[in-house]
Amino acid sequence: MDNSEVRISAERRDIINGMGHRYTFFMALALLSLASFGQMFLLVPPVLAEESVEDLEEEALKTEKKLKEAEKKYGTIKSTFNQISSTLTSTQVAMQRVQNLLNQTTQTIEQKEVEIANLDKQLALERKVLGNLVQELYLSGSTPFVEIMLARDDIENFFQNEEALLSTQDRLLSVIEEIHATKKKIAEEKSSLLEAKEDHEELLVIQNKQKQSLVSQQIAVKEDLVEQEATIAELEEKLQDLKGDLSALTGNSYDAKDIREAVEDASRETGVPKGVLYGFLKMETNLGANTGQCTYKEVEKVSVARYKKYGKKYKASIDLLYRRQDIFYVLVDELGYSKTKKVSCSPNYIGQGGAMGVAQFMADVWRGYESQVAAKTGHKDPDPWNLTDGVMALALKVRKAGATSDSAPAIRKASVAYLGAFNKGYYEGILYWSKNYKKLFS
Repeated sequence: MDNSEVRISAERRDIINGMGHRYTFFMALALLSLASFGQMFLLVPPVLAEESVEDLEEEALKTEKKLKEAEKKYGTIKSTFNQISSTLTSTQVAMQRVQNLLNQTTQTIEQKEVEIANLDKQLALERKVLGNLVQELYLSGSTPFVEIMLARDDIENFFQNEEALLSTQDRLLSVIEEIHATKKKIAEEKSSLLEAKEDHEELLVIQNKQKQSLVSQQIAVKEDLVEQEATIAELEEKLQDLKGDLSALTGNSYDAKDIREAVEDASRETGVPKGVLYGFLKMETNLGANTGQCTYKEVEKVSVARYKKYGKKYKASIDLLYRRQDIFYVLVDELGYSKTKKVSCSPNYIGQGGAMGVAQFMADVWRGYESQVAAKTGHKDPDPWNLTDGVMALALKVRKAGATSDSAPAIRKASVAYLGAFNKGYYEGILYWSKNYKKLFS
């Protein structure tokens, strides 16, 4: 190799080495940039998360404040509605009382009119008798006394007859006077009754106007109540969503180890007594021992056959079953379960199975409580077969029905709301175990 080739090779090597150094430099710079960017990327989420938590907490506090104000306003409107309803009821009772008086007065007036008509007939008869009597007296008075004496053999009987006629005349006149007096009295009574009738009718007109006004007020306030209920429901849903987001962001979720822990947590979160929760759990699934033995297909087959046996009257029930079935299939898919996940079997009477988990919620009902359960347990996707979620859902539902005490009336009301109808055995079972739940673990 001559010197020129060596020189060219050396230059080529230098160029290549220079390119390599530049390549290495740029690669290092690129990697450093990526590392810096990655570090920035890794640092951003905690900062954003912290800000998001603060924003969510602030928003939750604002929503909670609005919710309390809405509930307070609802209470005021409800009180007004109850007052109007009470006044309306009193007005209707008073109207009925006046109407009864009016009916009685009208009936009495009719009776008085009959009495007056009868007295008029009696007067006419008495006057006719009196007229005949007067005519007879007149005829006897127009005959000369000598002629009478000559014509009659029995003078004594003649004078007795005259005296009798005069006496009868006096009595008839007296009777006529009494009839007139009675008729006048009855007419005065009738007049008083007519005045009373007019008073009753005027009062009824006034009361009817009051009633119409109260009904209008009641309708308007009822509309306010419905609107306020919608506002409360919207705020509650928003608050539950915010709490759920907070729980997901902060990782504050909770899973009970066993049914005792689940009940303790649900009772603490909702204010429903532990005994009441144990009572419902005992009657629903024997504390989770029997959450269902059938697939939804089996439920469908049995229930639809029974419904169809009784004709079109159960069409709505069949529609409801299929709607719940659709919701169930979506739900188990979201939770990663098979469509053959077991639910309660259809009962022996006309009805349908499909209840899920320890609390035996129907799929459509469960959907209505999901956000509330998520806010309480911190589970992003609440699961009816999860012990914590199931017991919490039960507690939320019975609290909504008023079971914040273990009194018999509160439990009865909650049992009806939970079951959908009153069942004596179901109610008495809950009542018993609410007082004796410690026996379940002895």
